Amino acid sequence: MKYLSDICKHIVGRHWFEWFIIAVIVVNSSLIMATTYGADQTVDLIQEIILGFFTVELVVRYLASESNRAFFKSGWHLFDLFLVVTGYLPESLFPSGTCLLIFRIVRILRVLRLVRTSTELKLILAVLLRSFKTLIYNGIFFFIFFIMFARLGVSMFRIKNVPAGTEEAAESYLKEFSTLLSGDPYGSLGEAMFTLFRIMTGDDWTVLCYNLRAASEKGIIVATPAMIVGFHVCWFVLAAFLLLNLLVGAIVNNYQVIMDEVRRDKSEEERHAEAQRLLDEVRQN
Repeated sequence: MKYLSDICKHIVGRHWFEWFIIAVIVVNSSLIMATTYGADQTVDLIQEIILGFFTVELVVRYLASESNRAFFKSGWHLFDLFLVVTGYLPESLFPSGTCLLIFRIVRILRVLRLVRTSTELKLILAVLLRSFKTLIYNGIFFFIFFIMFARLGVSMFRIKNVPAGTEEAAESYLKEFSTLLSGDPYGSLGEAMFTLFRIMTGDDWTVLCYNLRAASEKGIIVATPAMIVGFHVCWFVLAAFLLLNLLVGAIVNNYQVIMDEVRRDKSEEERHAEAQRLLDEVRQN
């Protein structure tokens, strides 16, 4: 068993092993995309062969581990084990359409195995995980302003009720309203939040602003043109230039922290290796 473990450690430590697994993952990802064009028996057969490669890889990594605890302590090993196990489950076990859809989505997650093959990709993932707590607080702060502006938007820019009168006047009013705004962008809190999200992405927010001004001049909404322009400019500046930059700043800061940790660990490993080398020289002499 010790001899087999040493062989597996030797295999796992080789570059050709990593490159072979990368190639298998790339082929698997390509076949997953190909299945969107329809089922094919040849593709299914190749997928089964690839699943066998993943199983062998998992066994090799297990035998190369120092202990069972060391193997199952790694989140990547657990992720690989989960994907391999789900790969052997037949779709017939999931009669429900929703369950089958979730099962197929889980199989698509095999593409994420490319992350573990690259140090840089692992670093980026570590940054995102480290930033998760900070992003939650930033998201709460962002959400407060989101709700506040959405509520203000509903109060100021919601379409007024169709005035009472003849049917001709009502039809003319509705026609004018639909031409200008293509719906009521601030008709409800949910619709207002979606409108603010559109503005935050820069999706024709100036066109929306001009249409609201035109609607104001025709009496379709109660807000004045100055209120419309001021509201939308303030939101765009706050969301696009301040709140989003807070999120970017948090990620960049954590990236720098992790890079410093990686450099420190690498320096400690180099010092340890140098000390071990000197110790071996002393023993030889």
